[in-house]
Amino acid sequence: MADRPQTNMETLLVGLDAGCRPVLDPLFESGALPNLASVFDSGAAGPLESQIPPWTPSAWPSLYTGVNPGKHGVFGFLTFDGYDWDVVNATHVRERTLWDLLDYHGKSSVVVNAPVTHPPGEIDGAIVPGYTAPEDPDCHPDGLLDEIRDEIGDYRVYAPRDAEGSEKVAWYEQLIEMRGEAFRYLASRFDPEFGFVQFQQTDTVFHEFPGDDETVRTVYEAVDEQVGEILDACDPDTVIVASDHGMGEYTGHEFRPNEYLRERGLVETTTEGQGMPTWSTIADNQLQDGKEGRKAADGSDRPSLAERAVTGLASAGVTSQRVYNALDAVGLAEFAARHVPTDVARAGSEQVDFPDSKAYVRDRIELGVRINLAGREPEGVVPEREYDRLCDDLVDALSAVETPDGKPVFERVARRDEVFSGPYVEEAPDVITVPREFDEFLSTRVGDGQFGPPSEPYNHKRDGIVAISGEGATPSADLSDAHLFDVAPTILATMGVPAADRMDGSVLPAVRSAGTESYPALDAGEQEATDDGDVEARLADLGYLE
Repeated sequence: MADRPQTNMETLLVGLDAGCRPVLDPLFESGALPNLASVFDSGAAGPLESQIPPWTPSAWPSLYTGVNPGKHGVFGFLTFDGYDWDVVNATHVRERTLWDLLDYHGKSSVVVNAPVTHPPGEIDGAIVPGYTAPEDPDCHPDGLLDEIRDEIGDYRVYAPRDAEGSEKVAWYEQLIEMRGEAFRYLASRFDPEFGFVQFQQTDTVFHEFPGDDETVRTVYEAVDEQVGEILDACDPDTVIVASDHGMGEYTGHEFRPNEYLRERGLVETTTEGQGMPTWSTIADNQLQDGKEGRKAADGSDRPSLAERAVTGLASAGVTSQRVYNALDAVGLAEFAARHVPTDVARAGSEQVDFPDSKAYVRDRIELGVRINLAGREPEGVVPEREYDRLCDDLVDALSAVETPDGKPVFERVARRDEVFSGPYVEEAPDVITVPREFDEFLSTRVGDGQFGPPSEPYNHKRDGIVAISGEGATPSADLSDAHLFDVAPTILATMGVPAADRMDGSVLPAVRSAGTESYPALDAGEQEATDDGDVEARLADLGYLE
């Protein structure tokens, strides 16, 4: 494929999930990443401040729309309808993407592996969805996935879930190669003006191989090789490398806001399996290979004898979390997660009882507390007249919470309209909680005390990276104030296309602005359900669902 003629690509965006200087700099210095280093060395580069919340499903849509979550509507991996939840997909992103705007101006795009792009929209060009898509995603145009597989061989969104150790690392390399090969094929086939290829394994490796510098290097070297081949094949006028957030180790604590709220009389719990997923969902997903686990363990709607037994133990205070903690102390927790039937574990999990609680954290990724407001929630218990006072009380109380060693848990606690703006702000938690330096792990767990050791060794950090090199880019430009929202208007500017006047970001100083324009609002249409147990399982594998 390297022998194919070069394209007319004006701008290439390379997305490195979780890319940041603390990870990249040692690899640059060792000479491991010559192709990526060439972009940084020849152009303008700097940190890229991420948004709140700095996680893949919300941050990438912010990057490729140029607006905050209050305008595009995605605040985490999950979307909620009352107390019910589902994994987000492209129908939940209710703002125009930069490739939509390019299409509006008659410019074509090839987009490969961008998160939260399934089901894909229609544009002049091609879209192969990435993270949160099913394993065999619908692509645009219809039939494209089969065409890609006929051309390059296998193409997958995810590695097999039963792969472990060196086999999983080999799959990382294969997935990265698939992204590069698919992108080069589609660039040759569609000859787009804009190209976007995203690599997810640069994030995944920290969740599944924490502290393994050799595997991190292997992943980045594989990405660098593909970037080099893409640059050779496509010869874009301008290259932008950007990430959605950074990555770093936890050195703080795990804080469990729901346990804190319970002790303040705001959270009620249940062992009937009706709240948010707990460790039992992870146990389910690790073993059942993506089966949803929303029925009884025998596949029926009735609970099994074992489930009823565990539920009975839970009523006596023996919840599955406590069983898990006991097993973990003797090194058997992973064995239990692999062998306890799905809903046997779930049945005994102590969870937040949404309808009976006044306020709760429903999903740790969205970083905040939701009020069970009467008239808004299906069984709301907080009268509207008490809403503002409760929100203000929570802001004051949570702002004062300290870790066992006397440090503040949160660097900021605020009402949601102080953090977000736009038509979908009400879908955010009512009170937003930003962990101190993202060094404190937030968990939805209840029943184990307010503090504990972090459940994950690594966490997303606010500073990602951005680099701009090539035609029209000023290498000496100062990008020290670059923000995630600036990427979309900057890409449009490199192609002479005005930014949308709804965008929250600005064109970075390395590129000359093309002005702004009022584009037609997106007709969002009806939101579609994801309802994919395998996608949920993969989120649980990475610690995004507890």
